[in-house]
Amino acid sequence: MIYYAVRAAKESVSSTMTSKKPFSAVQNKNRAAILAAALETFSAHGFRGTRLEQIANNAGMSKPNVIYYFPNKEAIFVTLLNSHIDKWLAPLREIDPDGEPLEQVIEYVVKKVRMSADMPRESRLFANEIVQGAPRLKESMNSDLKGLFDRTVNILEKWMKEGKLAEVPADHLIYSIWATTQHYADFEAQIEVLSGTPEKIVASAEAYLINMYTKLLKP
Repeated sequence: MIYYAVRAAKESVSSTMTSKKPFSAVQNKNRAAILAAALETFSAHGFRGTRLEQIANNAGMSKPNVIYYFPNKEAIFVTLLNSHIDKWLAPLREIDPDGEPLEQVIEYVVKKVRMSADMPRESRLFANEIVQGAPRLKESMNSDLKGLFDRTVNILEKWMKEGKLAEVPADHLIYSIWATTQHYADFEAQIEVLSGTPEKIVASAEAYLINMYTKLLKP
């Protein structure tokens, strides 16, 4: 049932984009305001706990005005996910198979820590979707993420076989990096109570993780 709702939302967004004239500067500004308000609302309340009225109120617009740009909250959510998944996967794509192996892994870890500090709402949006079984990301995960994951595993395993990295399960290494870096965003409230905001502790988090993964992977 969710699959058909998501497909309808995607088709609705696509139809809206192709059937209307290009947005004006004002319309683009309004659309950006809706997406910003939706990101704040979805990351705080999740998809199920968010109502279109909340997004409209947070955007300073009426509900009919929001519907002019997006037919329903599903369409807004899908648009947000699609726009942020590329940003979220970018550091993984940037791992250079011809680069120095340990430096490439450490650079990836640092980028992920900084993204958690700079983009906590986007991280929670993604995490909430995954926890719900990824009904709106199945297609992207089966194509973009799976292909990128397999590529990265192959790169890491090649480096390990060449003796350039210590041998560990490459898939679990990637999961571990995700867990140790995205935790700072996904559990921001807990981190803030215990250690301060992710922005304030990002330097110490980087130092700790660099040291940990260097010791783990140094051949």
